[in-house]
Amino acid sequence: MKKLLLVTLLLVPFLMASAQKNTPQSYIDQFKEDAIRIMHETGVPASIVLGVAMHESGCGNSALAKNLNNQFGVKGGSRIVYYNKHNKKVNTAYKKYGSVYDSFEDFARIMTERQAFSGLSDKFTHFDYQGWAHGIQKHGYAHDRRWSKYVLDIIDKYHLYLFDEKPANQDQLAQNN
Repeated sequence: MKKLLLVTLLLVPFLMASAQKNTPQSYIDQFKEDAIRIMHETGVPASIVLGVAMHESGCGNSALAKNLNNQFGVKGGSRIVYYNKHNKKVNTAYKKYGSVYDSFEDFARIMTERQAFSGLSDKFTHFDYQGWAHGIQKHGYAHDRRWSKYVLDIIDKYHLYLFDEKPANQDQLAQNN
């Protein structure tokens, strides 16, 4: 009986910690509307916003995502940001956002206004998520040459491309999810 109690007590913190993690589907459900809104405002496909965020932040489970709402690993200016991790103060050059939506918005701004990426919105429509993924990688967003494959695998696995449809098809999206 004591062993069972001990095992149970040891497992409770583990189970509680794992229960707090976002799953891919919970992340999608929570942020798909934000990604669609960003797409309609900027032309960056919702599937790209969600797919890149899921890849870069581990579906919102990374330290940057949890502590700074930074879903994309975007570095800040000259300002140092602090957050607590395991009861230790961590200083970082990564940007802190007020919300996940703010992080999505900044990513879209980078994709449409930064010189390296600004031509993508002229070259690709918001329906061409594959072109966007390859273009983002080609223009230096990530150094891993398989980066676009990882992002495209996420988009395809979770059918994120369905969010790139026209607003008239929103009822169909709701039925598919």
